[in-house]
Order: sequence, then C-alpha cells, then structure tokens
Amino acid sequence: MEISGIFTAIIVGLIIGALGRLVVPGKQNIPIWLTLLIGVVAAFIGTFLASLFGWDETRGIDWLELFLQVIVAALGVLLISRRSSVTKS
Repeated sequence: MEISGIFTAIIVGLIIGALGRLVVPGKQNIPIWLTLLIGVVAAFIGTFLASLFGWDETRGIDWLELFLQVIVAALGVLLISRRSSVTKS
C-alpha cells in the first residue's frame, strides 16, 4: 500500500466509523475519537477482506468493499460499546 493509499484509508475510515456508529441501534457510550479509530481500523480490515474475496479491483466505486468496511465498523462499535457498558455496571 502506498502512502496516498494510507491517507485515503484514514480519511475513508473516519467516515466509515461514523457510518458504523449510525448502523448500530441505540445509544453507544463511547467517545467520538474511539468511533473514528474503530472506523480507521475497520477500513484497513475491510480492504484486506475485500482483497481476499477479489472485491478490491472493480470498475468505479467499490460498493462491496465499502459495505464490508461499514459492517466491520458497526461490529467494532457494537463490541466496544457493549464492553464499555459492562465495565461501567
């Protein structure tokens, strides 16, 4: 991955984290910075998984890759928010 790809993944990851948080129903008691961090990590994981399935090299917008990234981000937000609510109880 080139430097420009890493910067793009970080920017897309910020958006992916916000979308992942919107997908998860209910209130999540996690800070916004953690949501954004989850999104960046989800963008990298989603890109890796998409490359395994052969979805990373398509014409136009990689909708399947973006969908996979949002799902990974939603799972990350869900996991972290559930974990933080258990530790607060």
